[in-house]
Amino acid sequence: MAAALPVTFDDIREAAVRLDGVAHRTPVLTSRTLDARVGAEVFIKCENFQRVGAFKIRGAYNAAAQLTPRQLAKGIAAYSSGNHAQATALAARELGTSAVILMPEDAPRSKREATAGYGAEIVTYDRYTEDRTALGEALAEERGLALIPPYDHPHVIAGQGTAALELLDETGPLDALLVPVGGGGLIAGSAVAAKALHPGVRVVGVEPEAGDDTKRSLESGARVTVPVPRTIADGQALPTPGEITFTINQRLVDAVTLVTDEEIIDAMRFAFERLKIVLEPSGATALAALLAGRLDLPPRIGVIASGGNIDAERFSRLMSA
Repeated sequence: MAAALPVTFDDIREAAVRLDGVAHRTPVLTSRTLDARVGAEVFIKCENFQRVGAFKIRGAYNAAAQLTPRQLAKGIAAYSSGNHAQATALAARELGTSAVILMPEDAPRSKREATAGYGAEIVTYDRYTEDRTALGEALAEERGLALIPPYDHPHVIAGQGTAALELLDETGPLDALLVPVGGGGLIAGSAVAAKALHPGVRVVGVEPEAGDDTKRSLESGARVTVPVPRTIADGQALPTPGEITFTINQRLVDAVTLVTDEEIIDAMRFAFERLKIVLEPSGATALAALLAGRLDLPPRIGVIASGGNIDAERFSRLMSA
């Protein structure tokens, strides 16, 4: 008999209650143009319209809201390339406490400024030479803060799963669900929700080609570490899957496919020109896989557009590439 998963469907439903009135119930977008291009009925969950511009508030707030009053009084720490940083800073503000966030020196300027704008203190590091997990844990211990990691935590994963819960509540059964993969928290929570509601749904992760750690890990049956990826999808530039997320994804994720930076840019351009939405590179990878023909397409497909945090200068530069 298989061991119980570290996150259950009940955990996700409880997270949805906790997030009610805090996280937005983001829209689900459909497009006849997109359907005609790919030959399927597509439903896009627009987490680019979420608070902080990405799905991350779901997990950060769900975790922070379950801290004890004593922990909240001391403050929260997190490490992130940007979206979890903003989400944790906002969650801390909502709960009346402070946040200290470890961010890479080369994190997008818009994400650093937004994180500071929510009131957080920012500490920087070099993502290519330093271990952010070790640095984050040391920072939290030194200052006596409660650490909320960006993906490898049951409460974070459960919160992220509410995005798929909402999508499926609106669409009904889907044949496939495409989800961007970084550390694996969004797809882990999404897979738990999707498989509980519709066991036959095919859950497919999408990674940038330069950072295929989850794909390699699932194929090898153990967590694999790759060099820190150099990709425009900064939110997915991670060297290894999370321990908890991998445990879930190994059981529930059906496949992982890869997209190039060029295909990501093409998807961002399509989203802007034809769907009239702005996606950041990491937020566009699932759509990129669909548009690039990476999959055998079933009739009804859900796509999670995980975020839209990109400043005008960078967006313009990528669109001109």
